[in-house]
Amino acid sequence: MKSIRNILNSRSKRNGNFFVKTTKILGYKPRKIDIYKKAFTHRSMNLKDSHGNAINYERLEFLGDAMLSAVVACHLYQEVPGGDEGYLTKMRSKVVSREHLNELGKELELINLVQSKIPSGQFGDNIHGNLFEALVGAIFLDKGYKYCEKFIYKRVIIPHVDIEQLEGKVISYKSLLIEWCQKEKKVFKYNVYEDTGNDNIRHFSVKLSIDNKMVAKARATSKKKAEEKASKRAFFAYQNKMSKMI
Repeated sequence: MKSIRNILNSRSKRNGNFFVKTTKILGYKPRKIDIYKKAFTHRSMNLKDSHGNAINYERLEFLGDAMLSAVVACHLYQEVPGGDEGYLTKMRSKVVSREHLNELGKELELINLVQSKIPSGQFGDNIHGNLFEALVGAIFLDKGYKYCEKFIYKRVIIPHVDIEQLEGKVISYKSLLIEWCQKEKKVFKYNVYEDTGNDNIRHFSVKLSIDNKMVAKARATSKKKAEEKASKRAFFAYQNKMSKMI
């Protein structure tokens, strides 16, 4: 009897802590706390509801992504009346980029709320942005569009959306470099190879060549990161020529 009581008390304390931490992040008391718990449940828990549907944050992540795009798009549409479709699309992409969403998730320390069978140290950076999107989706389902919009303005638009700064922000140096090379009819090549060396974690190195001349090289824990790093270095080498592409 005593052990059952201890288990129940432990669960009650854990639920209470989750409610307090969530309330602090949101700025209001959640009505449907189960939705927020779902927003922080990783698929590794293998949980299912009474209908056999998976309980994890992935569907809420999808919903939150749509809500972020809609609110940011509306803000940009109103703030930049002279911006055409291409300009507005590019600007929105800069606001809701994976890199930026990861930063927002880290800023709120959302990883501390995750229920998972995987140690938090083994997650990649994208977990932070995924959780932020899932949280936005949960807010929409719990409180509706107005609260969702208010949260996005408070956490995303007001502190981070500066039109002039955004215009000069680069989302992907690799995409920028490829676009520039294609426009200028230059031949580029990323030569990627595994380069573990003495590290415990696998690393990759990349040599970036333009018109058969090596212009940059980099090393990182994934091919994608190594290519992006090399592209960024190449951008600064050709900055005067490529800056017009931003």
